[in-house]
Amino acid sequence: MRTKTLKKNKINVITLGCSKNVYDSEVLMGQLKANHKEVVHEEEGNIVVINTCGFIANAKEESINTILEYVQKKEEGTVDKVFVTGCLSERYKPDLQKEIPSVDQYFGTTELPGLLKALEADYKHELIGERLTTTPKNYAYLKIAEGCDRPCSFCAIPIMRGKHKSTPIENLVIEAKKLAGNGVKELILIAQDLTYYGLDIYKKRNLAELLKELIKVEGIEWIRLHYAFPTGFPLDVLEVMRNEPKVCNYIDIPLQHISDSVLKSMKRGFGKEKINRLLKDFRERVPGMAIRTTLIVGYPGETEENFQELKQWVTDMRFDRLGCFTYSHEENTTAYLLEDDVPEDVKMQRANDIMEIQSQISWELNQEKIGKEFKVVIDRKEGSYFVGRTQFDSPDVDNEVLINAEKDYIRTGDFSTVKITAAEDFDLYAEVIVEK
Repeated sequence: MRTKTLKKNKINVITLGCSKNVYDSEVLMGQLKANHKEVVHEEEGNIVVINTCGFIANAKEESINTILEYVQKKEEGTVDKVFVTGCLSERYKPDLQKEIPSVDQYFGTTELPGLLKALEADYKHELIGERLTTTPKNYAYLKIAEGCDRPCSFCAIPIMRGKHKSTPIENLVIEAKKLAGNGVKELILIAQDLTYYGLDIYKKRNLAELLKELIKVEGIEWIRLHYAFPTGFPLDVLEVMRNEPKVCNYIDIPLQHISDSVLKSMKRGFGKEKINRLLKDFRERVPGMAIRTTLIVGYPGETEENFQELKQWVTDMRFDRLGCFTYSHEENTTAYLLEDDVPEDVKMQRANDIMEIQSQISWELNQEKIGKEFKVVIDRKEGSYFVGRTQFDSPDVDNEVLINAEKDYIRTGDFSTVKITAAEDFDLYAEVIVEK
């Protein structure tokens, strides 16, 4: 039996899943630091907190494998305690407690005070915006709402995250000012649904008003919008985007499909005609804006005809950025009542077909950038390149701009004007323009 030492505890927070989980881990770490706890992110520690994802099959598998890995370390004596939180724990706590009982405690997405208590810390209500950011110093996620009221048939997020709840504008401004004070220059606004922001507390869609207040925060140079729902999109946001240089000409708007019959079964609340009209509005009101979307293939009942319609639409729409997922049959969603009738190999082939089309579109759009100048922010140095992004690119999911570090020197976190010299499917090569 291992002898316990008197060494000071070090809490290792491990984050799996989406940017909302990144934000939640940062809040947890901020609370722990305020309690004078030693806390690290994905480094060695004798107490481990795993913030899990429970969205689709692959994410759940990764979460379970990570839990099992640290339970094994606990049994070997290299870790003292293992706690599990996040979406997987919220959704499957009774099953997890039964199947992996060696975990010390499981906590849901709304049980931060309980988790802190288990870590011998107090929940400090006064900590508005106090976080330990884990992203590169120049950007940070700003979660403007929690939960979702949409009835999408395939999605388990409302089960795990609850109803939509907006954060008041004044609290978000305080948080933005604290982030700016720590050197953050780019805010990436996230929520399950940005479109719905404000309806619960202001009785109107208030995203445009929020943007106008965040623009005033000194030190913030870029504000980026992620995860807007198409139905009820507040078009006054486009006016702010067009007129305010701080708001990136970029939007992430998951559309999921284009076939009317599939969209109806998905309970998306709109059809092909409305989607195309909205995209037309985007491009007319903000010329040159980058539109990112995500699609699902292999949804129950998706016929070859439905898929061919989707392929043609992707070809015609020429999205700047696009991601494609295969349908995951999730318990307790309304789509779970349908027969998961598209074979896995067909789902994978369809996803590959969509991404092949998008890869060609991305290559063509990137070739048009050669010889043009762009403002870029430098996220990191990797090998012999500084790696940056334009306002049209979000971290981790979009194009990157590669600048030869042997020819040009730029500090990480700084903005610079560059000229694109070459382009591939998803990478741009550039040289710094030296001001004369």
